[in-house]
Amino acid sequence: MKDQANYITALGRDQMNTLGNLSMLDIFLSANQYVEPHIHQNASELVYCISGSALVTFINPFSKQVINLEIFPGQTANIPQGFWHYEVATQDHTHLLAIFDAPYPQAIYGSDILRLTPSQAMANSYCLDQRMWDGAISSINQTVIIGPPADCSRQLKQPAQSRYIPFSNQRFYS
Repeated sequence: MKDQANYITALGRDQMNTLGNLSMLDIFLSANQYVEPHIHQNASELVYCISGSALVTFINPFSKQVINLEIFPGQTANIPQGFWHYEVATQDHTHLLAIFDAPYPQAIYGSDILRLTPSQAMANSYCLDQRMWDGAISSINQTVIIGPPADCSRQLKQPAQSRYIPFSNQRFYS
């Protein structure tokens, strides 16, 4: 829970034990709030928009194509297992339901990758100045999940919509 307007309620096998390998996240977001970039290594995800609207973005690992899907009430976005993705609310009072084909979806969050990978490994891998890298990630001291953090003081930009693809009749994997 980030605050009273931005939070996620998880429902797994313990709460829905008659539904087998199904779990859900009930997501509430204000405009420009993100479910941080992450990956589910054990589950595919279906994001259903109940109210408001959201931009669901993922990277197809096969084609390296960035896919942006804007969803509105009654629409869905399907994110295949193992695809790096995030959601951002484009309106206040956005309500999303994320449904998974696993009883407990696992996630690797971007904030954990950034803060837990040794800075020397990141700097050396990408030919970066390690001190600059350390400074850039110094404020990431825990898993974020809903971002930006409450103490973020910079002006937020509207979500990028570099490429919009309608949600119907599209295949995003091979």
